[in-house]
Amino acid sequence: MAEIEQTNSEDTQDQVEEFVAVAAEPEDDAAVTVDADGDDDDEELVESEDSLTYSNGVIEKIVAMATREVPHVLGMKGNLMHFVQEQFGAENLTKGVSVEVTDDNRVVVNISVIIEYGAYAPDIFEEVKERVTERLGAMTGLEVAGINLRIEDVLTPEEYEGSEE
Repeated sequence: MAEIEQTNSEDTQDQVEEFVAVAAEPEDDAAVTVDADGDDDDEELVESEDSLTYSNGVIEKIVAMATREVPHVLGMKGNLMHFVQEQFGAENLTKGVSVEVTDDNRVVVNISVIIEYGAYAPDIFEEVKERVTERLGAMTGLEVAGINLRIEDVLTPEEYEGSEE
């Protein structure tokens, strides 16, 4: 807990404004206590019951859509469950993506893709990292702790189109 010493009213006001600005930055769900006059008896506890949460499916969908935007990524490679869903006509936009949320509310992303034959995989990896990190941050404010990209297959665009039918 930061304490503010009272020296003169102008300095104190500047310190209070700086402390309130820092305390207002979203870190976690901890309560923020502000002591504006340096007197411990007048502390006011500020709590919030508001919350914003995302299902893993939403995060996975954002990641999958961002990954598909990257040049030379032909498609996503899902697991057996995704295959079964597709056989029944369901389009699964999160295919090939799984996410894990860390204790500090950051996200570890696992992505499985099919890339174009002849493309340089390290460049694709860098572009996927950049695109996913940017999209998740812009849309959710979540920080990415790590991205694991698994190249499942390499195909020509013609081969990929033929395999989709």
